[in-house]
Amino acid sequence: HRGGPKTAMRGVLFLALVALVLPLATASTPAFASLAGPTNLRLRTTKAYTPLRMSGGGVSTKIEVKQPTEEEKAKAQKWPTWGCEVSKFPWSYDQNETCLLITGEVTVTPNGGEPVEIKAGDMATFPAGMSCTWDVKKTLSKHYNFF
Repeated sequence: HRGGPKTAMRGVLFLALVALVLPLATASTPAFASLAGPTNLRLRTTKAYTPLRMSGGGVSTKIEVKQPTEEEKAKAQKWPTWGCEVSKFPWSYDQNETCLLITGEVTVTPNGGEPVEIKAGDMATFPAGMSCTWDVKKTLSKHYNFF
């Protein structure tokens, strides 16, 4: 087989680009110029920015939650922090994210998926392309890293 994994990744990226560009093609005519969409679209060529696809073609809704190792905790403590009071809001991931919850509790429900409970001390990873609802039960703070 010629090319290997890098060639396969280029093919996946090409298909993703086509999927983004074709719907905007009609926006190139003057009558639809205002519908061209956001001007801040970013195309990344690394695997980290490619949504995880399921066999049926949809975006992955799998949130991984685990107890981090001491090494993972030490690494996460160097990441930036973010906090939020009790609230409920929609969120979408354009990149993969791993976070370590420092304090608080949240239920994250992927669109079309099952709710996932995340509590202080948990490490969670969210897939690129996933849209979900965050229901913050207790004021939280977290270290986070997009990749």
